Amino acid sequence: MGAGTAIVTGANSGMGLATTIELAKEGFHVVMACRNEQKAKEAREQAVTESGSDLIDVIPCDLGSINSIVEFVKEIERRYEQIDRLINNAGVVSLKKEYTTDGFEAMIGVNHLGHFLLSNLLLNVMKKSTEARIINVSSGAYKVGRIDLDDPHFNQRSFNVVKGYSQSKLANILFTLELAKRLEGTTVTTYSLHPGAVSTSLGVNRTSGFGKTIHKLLKPFFLTPKEGSATAIYLATEPQIEAYSGQFFYKEKPQQLTSKQISAENAKKLWDWSVEQVQLERD
Repeated sequence: MGAGTAIVTGANSGMGLATTIELAKEGFHVVMACRNEQKAKEAREQAVTESGSDLIDVIPCDLGSINSIVEFVKEIERRYEQIDRLINNAGVVSLKKEYTTDGFEAMIGVNHLGHFLLSNLLLNVMKKSTEARIINVSSGAYKVGRIDLDDPHFNQRSFNVVKGYSQSKLANILFTLELAKRLEGTTVTTYSLHPGAVSTSLGVNRTSGFGKTIHKLLKPFFLTPKEGSATAIYLATEPQIEAYSGQFFYKEKPQQLTSKQISAENAKKLWDWSVEQVQLERD
């Protein structure tokens, strides 16, 4: 596998940092796309030390802000000739209803819409690669997800963390399916994945007594961030997997999707809704 340039979102901790380190070890020039620039710079030092590579850059990107994503892409286009891998890893879990800068419910806003916009805006620079890949970190939680396009931001219906998170993770998969269809005939392919249960993605406040207790009890059953990043690394580095574009992976293998919500029709509806939300120019 020849190295290239890879972007990892949410790269300053957990799976994102582990992914950065492993890709750097593989010879990729890695761009850490992170909301908190200071934390990212500290994480970069760790990544350089652990990977033995200093081809790691930090560029701020807040996936909860359309303006920030647009500025990030401008900077990418200014600094790099092409992008070969985009790992859409960043994710938020909101225990209470929160909104992004642009008024989206935080989980659908960051986990789906932010990555939807980022991926679309980067397509021009990715198509310059002879073989580029967009890798979307989803979750097995998609199985209980339901996307309500009449009220996706929970303005009318009751909110809870499971509804919000599973909706956003189902959106990742539907986005991947529709994107794969639209990328046919180009040099770009796309994949989604379930990383497994990783300790860093647990949506509890670990500073509270309750959060600490729950986390301590469950920790032995969780994967480490490095173990959780294995499938994303596989999808970034495994040669000749283009035939699997659009598919969902777990433990480095394609999986059958098991939700009645998953259909070409729903994927297209979500795409059209997402275009309107982020004000993307229609193709």
